[in-house]
Amino acid sequence: MSQASAARIFTDDPKLPAGILPRGTAGRILEIGLMLFARDGFHGTSIRDIGKELGLKPANLYDHYPSKEHLLAELVRIGHEEHLRAMTRALLDAGGGPVEQLQALVCAHVRLHAEYAMLAVVANNEMHALSPALAAPALALRQQAEGLLIDVIERGVQAGVFDPPDPWLAGAAIGGMGMRVAHWYRPTRDRPIDHLTGVYAELALRMLGVRPSARRR
Repeated sequence: MSQASAARIFTDDPKLPAGILPRGTAGRILEIGLMLFARDGFHGTSIRDIGKELGLKPANLYDHYPSKEHLLAELVRIGHEEHLRAMTRALLDAGGGPVEQLQALVCAHVRLHAEYAMLAVVANNEMHALSPALAAPALALRQQAEGLLIDVIERGVQAGVFDPPDPWLAGAAIGGMGMRVAHWYRPTRDRPIDHLTGVYAELALRMLGVRPSARRR
């Protein structure tokens, strides 16, 4: 297997949402922790590894984060908080009925996983390494975001617009396919993010039994 095909993630950009990054060393630790956790996983990264990237002794890192687990917890929280914010904003801006709202939610979900790929991979894939207490804030945020999607699907079913065999499983499948984007997506001329989000929104509608011909009536 080649190195490229074995990689956990394609992107090498440890991008974080604007205004999130703390100033100074604490912010740099967060960036390097994000990069290493995304590339090597939480258990494959040591405090010594993070310190080496920053030119710091491990003891200096503990001045800013009590432990490696607390550093991960902060990244996981940031990722889920930004996801919920994007989903909530998309739903408020969507207007219309369940079809338009579903499209808006899927576009926001996929866009976040494409634009903040490292953060998404860490937030989704490494949360299992946290203790229940440290994972709890992110889990609450995740449940709220999932609730937005499931609520729209259920309202669409009640309105006779959607016809999935199982609304909850349909929501889980739609969410899951968006999450995988973070692992493989790299923008290209023929597949920019806007194209990606539009295609995924269309796929989601088709999973819910909505066909283009039905929307043109």
